[in-house]
Amino acid sequence: MHGNKPIMTGIFKTPSQAAHQLSAVGLNGDGQADMVHHGGPDKAVCAYFEVHYPFWEQRLATTLPYGAFGENWTVSGWSEHDLCIGDIIQAGEVTVQVSQPRQPCYKLGIRHNRPALTAEVQNTGYTGFYFRVLEEGQVSAGIALSIVERHPAGITIAEANRIMYTAKRDRTALEALLAVDALASSWRETLNARLEKLVQEQAEDSSILD
Repeated sequence: MHGNKPIMTGIFKTPSQAAHQLSAVGLNGDGQADMVHHGGPDKAVCAYFEVHYPFWEQRLATTLPYGAFGENWTVSGWSEHDLCIGDIIQAGEVTVQVSQPRQPCYKLGIRHNRPALTAEVQNTGYTGFYFRVLEEGQVSAGIALSIVERHPAGITIAEANRIMYTAKRDRTALEALLAVDALASSWRETLNARLEKLVQEQAEDSSILD
C-alpha cells in the first residue's frame, strides 16, 4: 500500500544462489511491475554497491539482506566513483555495459517504511546504476566482474549523478554527458530537454545584454 492506494512493485528482491539466464531485457524469473520506468534494454540489470550497505544499516538501524535496494546484482569492490557510463564489464559468460545511474523512486521508501529514503539515496549519491546486456548468458552469485573496456569519456556514475541532480545549469558538463553514446535514452531525453532550455535562456540573456 502507498497511503490508501495499492500498488504493484517488484522491489522486494531476495538473494538467490541459483543460476539465472540473463537476456537483453533482464533476468529470467525477475519481476518488474512498472515497465515504463524499470526494465527494458537500457535497464536490463539494476546494480547496487555492497560498500554502501554498512552506511544504510547504521542509518536504518537494521541488518539488510542483499537486494534490499531492489537491485538484481549487489556488486562488491566498486562504487559510483569507479565505474563510468559506457564501461563494458565481463561477468562470467555475459557482457554488460553501464548505461545510467539508478534514479530511486518512492517504492524504495515503501519497502523500508521510510518515505524519505528515496531522497536520502539521491542526496548521498549512493544510487547504484543500470547495465544493458551486450552478450546474453547465465549468471549466478559469486561471479567475478572485470572491466574489459573503459569508455573514453571517463564520466563516472558519480559525475553523472552530479550533473543530473546538482549541476543542472552546467552546460559544459551537460554537453559532455550527452556526447557519451552509451548513455541510456531516458537520461538522454531528460538532459537534452534541459540543455535546450538552458541554451534558450542563455540566448535570451545575451539578447537583453545586447
